[in-house]
Amino acid sequence: MFDAKSHLEHCVELLSRWRSNYMKAQRLAKLLIVCMMLLLAVAPAWAVTSGEPDGNDHPYVGLVALYDAEGTYIGRCSGTLLSSTVVLTAGHCTFDAASARVYFEPVVEANLREPGNTGYLGTTVTHPEYANFAGFPNTHDLGLILLDESVETETIGELAEPNTLDALATKRGQQETTFDVVGYGLQSVKPKLQADRVRYQGTVQFVNLRSALTDGFNLQHSGSPGKGTGGAGTCFGDSGGPVFLPGTNIIVAVTSFGLNSNCAGPGFAYRVDIEESLEFINQYLTNS
Repeated sequence: MFDAKSHLEHCVELLSRWRSNYMKAQRLAKLLIVCMMLLLAVAPAWAVTSGEPDGNDHPYVGLVALYDAEGTYIGRCSGTLLSSTVVLTAGHCTFDAASARVYFEPVVEANLREPGNTGYLGTTVTHPEYANFAGFPNTHDLGLILLDESVETETIGELAEPNTLDALATKRGQQETTFDVVGYGLQSVKPKLQADRVRYQGTVQFVNLRSALTDGFNLQHSGSPGKGTGGAGTCFGDSGGPVFLPGTNIIVAVTSFGLNSNCAGPGFAYRVDIEESLEFINQYLTNS
């Protein structure tokens, strides 16, 4: 769902324009970083690496199987139930999809390529300003699944209050701030691929909100050390999954992208506590 080649070509084109138009230094620095990320195989994320099976701790977090207009399976992500019929996920998950089926079992055994009537069927909606990571770092990487039938559950995910993360980022001891991440992505890439369709959870640490890669729109958090021990992180298939305030069902961001193909580096999540995110999401919640 993420075409690195086309993004790299776009970077080259923009850099060529800079030679004649003299883009501002700050903007150029961001562009160079994005291009370097693509050369290092940046990929939208991503199961929770070095985490543990979630069981029924987060029954409102689901596996999102995505299909194009012809009904062909094109990939999977994770998502969070915000109401009985609305699931929050990432924009790069829904961008090329026309429909989705969402599964809330801790272990998903359905054939996603030939799903039949399994899961909860729904239509996809992508943030109108999402354009395949154009406008980075403000990617508007948000999407929704509008389900055809209601999900019966006692608990759902809740959106954080506006600017919740800003308050966390300015307090002392922010390096000790942690978040809970949940998803159905890969458990490991190296030395052995592990891609169980199991809901996992893990704990990550806050890194920053203000850098060329975040700029107030993305949350950077710690990742797995890539050795299967210590610390958790996100990986392929966790895209769209929630980043929770610790021990709560309050969502501050959705898993968006990472910096390498081994799921060993830091993770980045697009914020839902900023005004433009809340405006997009809430218009569908009021009608659900």
